[in-house]
Formats: sequence, structure tokens, C-alpha cells
Amino acid sequence: MVGEEGVKNTESEVREFSEAKRIVIKIGTSNLTDKSYRLEPRKVEKLVKEIVELKKQGKEVIVVTSGAIGAGIGKLDLKQRPRDIKVLQATAAVGQNVLMSTYDRYFAKYEQTIAQVLITHEDFFDRQRYLNLRNTLITLLKSDVIPVINENDTVAVDEIKLGDNDNLSALVASNLGADLLIMLTDTDGLFTYDPKRSKKAEFISVVDAITPEIERIASAGGKTSSVGGMKTKIQAAKVTMKAGIPMVIVNGGEENIFMRIIDGEPVGTLFMPKKRKMNDREHWILFASSPKGKIKVDEGAKTALVKRGGSLLPSGITGVENEFVSGDPVSIVDAEGVEFAKGISNYSSSDIEKIKGVQSKAIEQILGRKEYDEVVYRSNLVLC
Repeated sequence: MVGEEGVKNTESEVREFSEAKRIVIKIGTSNLTDKSYRLEPRKVEKLVKEIVELKKQGKEVIVVTSGAIGAGIGKLDLKQRPRDIKVLQATAAVGQNVLMSTYDRYFAKYEQTIAQVLITHEDFFDRQRYLNLRNTLITLLKSDVIPVINENDTVAVDEIKLGDNDNLSALVASNLGADLLIMLTDTDGLFTYDPKRSKKAEFISVVDAITPEIERIASAGGKTSSVGGMKTKIQAAKVTMKAGIPMVIVNGGEENIFMRIIDGEPVGTLFMPKKRKMNDREHWILFASSPKGKIKVDEGAKTALVKRGGSLLPSGITGVENEFVSGDPVSIVDAEGVEFAKGISNYSSSDIEKIKGVQSKAIEQILGRKEYDEVVYRSNLVLC
């Protein structure tokens, strides 16, 4: 045991992924490029071959890839990664073409069709776009096509950028209800210290909770040539663990790495969730929706929601913040203002102001109508 609860360095927990059907693979920049950021074809060829082997086992594979900016840096013969957002976007536009043509060339050797899918954060925040994305990806999988996903760096700006493909891969995995997320990097997994800088570094094989100690370890780690680093991988693990999806951080340079994971070999760091997989609606409410306002509740209502699995009734509401309409996603906070749940409101903020603190039977008398007894149905509510 290393540090706090949630950090394990034993292999007492059996890894069993042979039944995993839908697998998301996130490929980091360092797994695709050389030290000068130039795309290295032999690295792409290795990964493509191993992904095809995975497909032969009857697995559905979704690839989330970095490397567009890195490939663009090489193609344009730049000396370093640009800092200006406009230059970054232009570099990504050049590199995306190089990246996808390289993938396509190697997958074509195995007669495997791929599809380019470019995404921004708005594709997750907007419910209709979220559903369209999900339907498109599922259709591609049913057609035996491997979706190759990247953030649309060419059009994304700081306000909407996902910021890295680590978080993107976690959102994609939970969007699709994946059975496993494999996160490739250039290290063997999570260590107590950066193994490139400290001899005291101890390998962490299994994490079953994201504790402050885990976040400290990740924040202290160094960065690779990608935007992310271990910190963003832990952010991604928070999403997958809440969504009930196991995630493995592993060295992409290892041979036959995907089949070794599927066969249960204890490679990389496993982030093992304790809860069941979320359904599509729960995932969108918790991770992808952008709350339009807040509903403040008393301690009794919080207990009913957290401990008894109840719906949110007007009697337990003490206040509301910001304006929203019926059907909008909202944040539910306790008396201290701490968010503990998200949900979809059956009533507008103005209606809730009028009915807060009253019994459900009084709603019609106050509003002149009553569509619902509940302000937020339990089926439309997810605990944070």
C-alpha cells in the first residue's frame, strides 16, 4: 500500500477484460512521433497492427488520437510547438491530413476501413449534438469501421477547447458506454514520483479511488510532448470511474500491449471503478451537460436524494440561482452551496421561486397548473 486508501501496489485484484466488447484506445503524441515532433511511421504501423489483432478477437475499437499538431510541426519544419492559437490551429490543419493519411495507409494493408471524426466540446454540451455523435459512432462500429477521433484543433478556441485528448477519450468512452479505456503514453503507468527524475519512484498498479494523494502525485509529474501529462489522465480517470468504466494507463511502446491487457496481464496502472456503468442519459447529465442554474436544498432533501434515492420535491428547496426553463440541466447544491447532484428540471427558475418550500399538492394552487409533483425526477438526477 502506498499513501492513502485508493492507492494499491499489489496484484491481489484480478484483471479480467476478455469479455470487454467495446474498447476505446487513446494514443498520445509521444506514441506517434519522434523527439523532433515528426510523425514516425513505424510507430503508427506498430499500433495499427496491434489494433487489427484486437479487432480479430471480435472487439469494437474506437481510437482517440493525438498527434495532429505534432505531425504539422514536422511537416512545416518548425523548431518548437507554437504558442499562438492561430498558428496552432494552422499547424493542426496541416498535421491532421498527414496523420490521417498515415493511419489510412497502414490500416488499408489489413483491408480495415477507418473514419475521421473531429469533435469540439460543444458536441458534448448540446444534447442533440451529443446524441448525433453517439449515433454516428455506433453506426460506424456496426459497419465494421474504426472511428479515429481527434479534437478539432483547427476551429476550436480556448473557450471551448477540451484542452487535451485524455479528457476527450474519457468522454467518448462514457458516451458510448465502453467496457474499457486504454490510455497509451510513454511511461509504464502511474508512479509515486516521476520515474525519469527520482529513484524513489514506486509503481502503482491499481487505483480504486481518486484521492487527494493520487491528484498530488499526478500534479507533481512531468509533461511529455503532448498537451496533457499525468494530471489530465487522472482527470480522465475521474470521469471513467464515475461512469463505471475501467481505465488502464500503459506504455504504448510495449509489444502486443492490447492483447496483453485483454488477456489479464498486469501491465500499466488500472483505475478500477466500484460502481456499475452509467446509461447514456446519466452520463450526459453528469459529464456533458452545462448547468443553466442552481437549485439550493435543505439537509432533509439532500438526505432523501443521497441516502434514499428519492426525487427532488419543492418542499426541500430553499432557493434558486440564475434563470432557466423547464427541461434545462441544473446543479443541485446543499445549504453550504456545495454541488452534490445534477439533474433536469421540470420547472423554470421563476416557477421554482414561487413553489419552493411548499408541498407538491399546493403547486397547482400557486401556479394555476401542475405538470409534475417533482421538480427533478430521480431518473433525471445523478449524484456527483
